Amino acid sequence: MNYFKKILHFALPYKKYGILNIFFNILYAFFGTLAMVSLFPMLTVLFGQTKKVTIEPIWSGFSNTREYAEQYLNFFVTQKANQGAEDVLFFMVVLVISLFFLKNLFRYLAMYSITFLRNGVLKDLRNALYNKTLVLPISFYSEKRKGDTIARITSDVLEIQHSFLSILELVVREPLTIVFTILTMLAISPKLTLFVFVFIPISGFLISLIGKSLKRKSDKVQKEQGLFLSTLEETLGGLKIIKGFTAENIFYNKFAESTNRFYRFSNSLMNRQNLASPTSEFLGITVIGILLWYGGQMVLADKSLNAGLFITYMSLAYQILTPAKAISKASYSVKKGNAAAERVLEILETESNIQDASNATVKKDFTSEIDINNISFKYEDQWVLKDFSLQVPKGHTVALVGQSGSGKSTIANLITRFYDVNKGSINIDGEDIKNTTQNSLRKLLGLVTQDSILFNDTIKGNLLVAKEDASDEEIIDALKVANAWEFVETLANGIETNIGDSGNKLSGGQKQRLSIARAVLKNPPIMILDEATSALDTESERLVQSALENMMKNRTSIVIAHRLSTIQKADNIVVLSKGKIVEQGKHQELLENKGVYYNLVKMQSLA
Repeated sequence: MNYFKKILHFALPYKKYGILNIFFNILYAFFGTLAMVSLFPMLTVLFGQTKKVTIEPIWSGFSNTREYAEQYLNFFVTQKANQGAEDVLFFMVVLVISLFFLKNLFRYLAMYSITFLRNGVLKDLRNALYNKTLVLPISFYSEKRKGDTIARITSDVLEIQHSFLSILELVVREPLTIVFTILTMLAISPKLTLFVFVFIPISGFLISLIGKSLKRKSDKVQKEQGLFLSTLEETLGGLKIIKGFTAENIFYNKFAESTNRFYRFSNSLMNRQNLASPTSEFLGITVIGILLWYGGQMVLADKSLNAGLFITYMSLAYQILTPAKAISKASYSVKKGNAAAERVLEILETESNIQDASNATVKKDFTSEIDINNISFKYEDQWVLKDFSLQVPKGHTVALVGQSGSGKSTIANLITRFYDVNKGSINIDGEDIKNTTQNSLRKLLGLVTQDSILFNDTIKGNLLVAKEDASDEEIIDALKVANAWEFVETLANGIETNIGDSGNKLSGGQKQRLSIARAVLKNPPIMILDEATSALDTESERLVQSALENMMKNRTSIVIAHRLSTIQKADNIVVLSKGKIVEQGKHQELLENKGVYYNLVKMQSLA
């Protein structure tokens, strides 16, 4: 229940609907019991068992409730009987129908009000999870499967929603129905009701034995669902490779193994859950059978109970079965929901290891230099950078080159604060970026990555990510700077053209030029280019390189380069090896030194 206490906080904005639900459930339980009791006078009229009472009875206390109700009823029927027995019967039928109508009306109103609470909690939980997905650092998703996160936002939240309703039924409607019914049964026959109190705890104990392993089984089901959703997500992302390497069978078998496990776990869970209803009904009908035997003796043998009252009593006793079954099913549902709540709260309660400092300032501009001061960084146990220092003056272009694994991309990740340094500091205008809010820091930065990250939207929609209120003219100007307008203007819908999932309707060079256009539209003072041309053919590279040069004019740029032809005009070329600077200088100077850079250029046949 600890997990559900935390989930309940999401219900607070909708508490008025919860209060209405409780109010209508009280009325539902009251009129439900009254509707069953109203059958008694109709039976007495039908069987002609009404004793004539001409004097109105006087209330003498709760101990005589049953006698008072019976005498008052007989008095009422006696008064009406003067108008004819058929009129009395008609009145009783109308009364029974009216009470059942009110019972079901209040049931509907209770369900109507709880709908807003359930769906409101569902909405807010999903929004909170999505917001947390955006807030958590990139390192979190290098450890977690994306499909598992998707499963938590979809199916786990739905499971909580269903369980949430079950708890409200468990706490309010069904117990109230049972309480009102048992109080009425006590008023009719305390002796007979003792049997109910003896057998209900026994039934409850037997039912609870079935549900003990439900949370564990439900947890397995939900984890397996996350696994096959991850496989699906990976398949859709890597479909070209799967088909190109004819690996369809490998991935199908992987997916089928997961769905087979899901099938087994789900069968085990559902069979255990489905046992709840028949078990509770069988135990309930056993209690009814015993009551029939014992109550029948009271009616036939010692005449201590009126036959009409006994039939009404049995109707009330049978009425307990429905809420009892609902409670047993709800308790199972709560155990399932508990596992889902645990998985959802695991994400919601995960603290980001990259936080704004309590006294973080908002940085609005860039005036002098970026100073990377003696930093060290490791992803796990292996140091990627150690005691690394570099200055990037405003307006300069600094290129980082070196073999794979030398730490080039890590520097870009640290400047953008996708990761935090383990030692040392990165300062912008003399201020440690850890003392600047992440939002204001990233507003100063433009990012173009090796993989063109585009969204299934129009060209305009993809560029508006950089500047939400940009006009069409600004978007077209940015596309021109990025050498992208030449192909965009030929498209049937221009900037309103949808580019497909991850921009798959475009070529690699076109996608990259859109990425550059997005960075141009943002117009930041600092630009970070992470191997922006490494995946392109020669013609595309020429167009993209021209676009990059247009973009880098009058900006401070950090260029991570694989193709060395793209950085010959850089103010400073920094050569890295195993996280350390081994050379730095201008292109021609480094060639003349005939060191590491010279060898890298020679290998690319560009010397």
